[in-house]
Amino acid sequence: METRQMLQAVKAAWPALAAADEACKNRALERIADRLISEQEAILQANEKDVEAAREKLGSVMIDRLQLTSARIEAMAAGVRDVVLLPDPVGSVIRRTERPNGLVIEKTAVPMGVIAIIYESRPNVTSDAAALALKSGNAVVLRGGKEAFHSNAAIVRAIHLGLEDAGLPAELVGFVENTDRSSARELMEAVGLVDLLIPRGGAGLIRSCTENAKVPCIQTGTGICHIYVDASADQEKALKIIENAKTSRPSVCNAEEVLLVHRAVAEEFLPKLLVKLTDDRQAKGLPPVELRLDPEAQKIIPGTPAGSEDFDTEFLDYILAVAVVDSVEEAIAHIGCHSTGHSDAILTEDPAAADAFTRQVDSAAVYVNASTRFTDGGEFGLGCEMGISTQKLHARGPMGLEELCSYKYIVRGNGQTR
Repeated sequence: METRQMLQAVKAAWPALAAADEACKNRALERIADRLISEQEAILQANEKDVEAAREKLGSVMIDRLQLTSARIEAMAAGVRDVVLLPDPVGSVIRRTERPNGLVIEKTAVPMGVIAIIYESRPNVTSDAAALALKSGNAVVLRGGKEAFHSNAAIVRAIHLGLEDAGLPAELVGFVENTDRSSARELMEAVGLVDLLIPRGGAGLIRSCTENAKVPCIQTGTGICHIYVDASADQEKALKIIENAKTSRPSVCNAEEVLLVHRAVAEEFLPKLLVKLTDDRQAKGLPPVELRLDPEAQKIIPGTPAGSEDFDTEFLDYILAVAVVDSVEEAIAHIGCHSTGHSDAILTEDPAAADAFTRQVDSAAVYVNASTRFTDGGEFGLGCEMGISTQKLHARGPMGLEELCSYKYIVRGNGQTR
C-alpha cells in the first residue's frame, strides 16, 4: 500500500479507537500479546532473514540490537501486558476550576490522534510503540529501518491479528512498506494526517526530522551520556556502576559514552578502571572496552589518545572517552558543552557536590550514584516507552502514556453568557 493511502486508512480508523473504553483497549492489548507468542515462529524466521542480510554490514553490537530470540519476544509480549496494568490517561481531569459565574472548567487529557514514529534497528520498538499508542487512544504509523523490515512486518502482522481478535480495525496500526527516504519525508510532511512525529534513532535521523518536519515533532534519542567520578566517590561502587553503564548493552542510547574523573583520585582510580574494563573482561572472555584518553588521563594509564570528536560521539560500542577534571564545577561545564541532554550521572559521597550537579546539569535524567542505564520506560514504571525525549517542550525523558496525550478544556455551564 502506498504511504499516503495507508495514512488515510489510519486516520479513518482512529475514531473507532477514540470511542473505545479502557476495557476494550486492554482487551486488544491482551490479544496482541497472545498473538506475539502464537506468531513467534514466523517472527523469528523473518528476523533471521534480516540478521543474515545484516551480518556483512553491521558489527556484533548492532546485530545484537536487531536480533530477536524467543526470550526477547516473550519480553515484548510481557511489555504489552505491562501496559494493560497501567491506568488509562484518557479522560483524566488534570485540573478542575469552578468560576464565580458558575462555569466548571476541566482541563482533560485527550489522545494526540495519529502518531507516526520513525525508528531504526530494534524490532521490539514495533510492539512497544503500538501498545503505548493504543492504550493512550492513538492510532500509530510505524516506519522502521530497512535492516529490520521483515521482522517489523511480521510483528505488525501479529498486532493486526490481535486487533481483529478484539474487534478493532487493523488499520489502527499502520506500517510503512517503503523504506527509502521518500517515505520518511512523506511522514514529515503529512499535515492533516499525522498529529505527532517521533524520530527514534541516530543523530542524522533526528536532525533530518527536526529540520524538515511540517508536522509537530519531538526530538528524541541521541545519548552522549556522562558519568563523573567525584573526589569523594566510593571507588568500588563507582567501578561497578561504570561497567554496567558502559557494557551491559553498549548499543543503546542510555549507555555511558564519556567518563570524567576528579584529579584528586585519578591516579588511584584510573588504573582500577583499566583493570575492570579491559583485563578482567578479557579474562572472562568478554569484549574489553577501548579507553580513549585525554592528555591528563594518558599520563596515568595506557590507552588510545582521544581525538577531537571523541567527546562528542555516541559510540554505541565498547568505547569510552575519558577525561580528568579539577572539580565538580569543571565536570558540570564539560557536560554542558558536550552532553546531548539525555542522561548524566555523578558518583559521590558529598551531598553538596550531588546537589550542585543535580541543579546545574540540564539533562532529561540526572543521576546520583546510579547507572545511566535506568533511563528507560520500563525502569521508570511507564510499562515501556515511545522514546526518550531530550527536548523540554511537552515531553522530556522516557515517554509513556501521559506524554502521548494532549489536553482540551471541557466547560460546563447552565445558561451563562458573557
